[in-house]
Amino acid sequence: MDHWFQRNIVEPGKLPLLLALASFVLTFVITRTITRLIRAGKGPFRNVSGAGGVHIHHVVPGVVLTLVGGFGAVATGREGVAAAVFAVLFGIGAGLVLDEFALILHLDDVYWSDDGRKSVEVVVLTFSLVILTLAGFSPLGVNEATTEERENRGLFALTLAVNFLFVLIALLKGKFRMAVIGTLVPFVAIVGALRLARPGSTWARKAYRRRPKARAKAGLRAYRHDRRWNRVVRRFQDVVGGFQERVPLRSGHGPGGDGGPPDAR
Repeated sequence: MDHWFQRNIVEPGKLPLLLALASFVLTFVITRTITRLIRAGKGPFRNVSGAGGVHIHHVVPGVVLTLVGGFGAVATGREGVAAAVFAVLFGIGAGLVLDEFALILHLDDVYWSDDGRKSVEVVVLTFSLVILTLAGFSPLGVNEATTEERENRGLFALTLAVNFLFVLIALLKGKFRMAVIGTLVPFVAIVGALRLARPGSTWARKAYRRRPKARAKAGLRAYRHDRRWNRVVRRFQDVVGGFQERVPLRSGHGPGGDGGPPDAR
């Protein structure tokens, strides 16, 4: 095990990335646990307020830690104690920021609402991408190119262009998750690019405008897919994010991402 860790993590310089991932996941788990306790009115935890009683969301220290960790990591490289420390700081900051990703996206306190589920989705997607990177996958399938292909710059550039095209088509077809994961695993992007576009996507509006049969088929397929998987996804988000909990807002605490949602007042 030690030999595997040394050969696959330490020697390729992936230890800072592993530390950043571990601190990222741990920070998200701890943060969600604390916010759920605050919402339930349990434990010693309280919302943090600044001057004037303004609620300070944990995305604020998260941004600071992300900047410090990111710039520090760039300055120190991938080796040494300093690189490990900055990687941990970056992971903690990223965990705090992405836990409130939905608040940043909507510019509103939607932490416990259905829109707040986007935070959990982004955290899971980020975790998946970093795991794939640690496993050796490279953006747009660069690692799939042989030595001869890399020496032939024209063929290598063509490989990158084709993989990028599949990712772009999948994105235009409204398959965001497949497009993002496809940047590391080209096969996923190919599947997303070849399948029917989701209704409402840019591709569907342009390509299916004069093809009612294709538009109807795409709508039916999307309906069946969502009916099959949405319940599973929402249940997973409930368990991870605590959205299934419905508790009254603790008296004396104003609204805020760490406290209680509008529907819990």
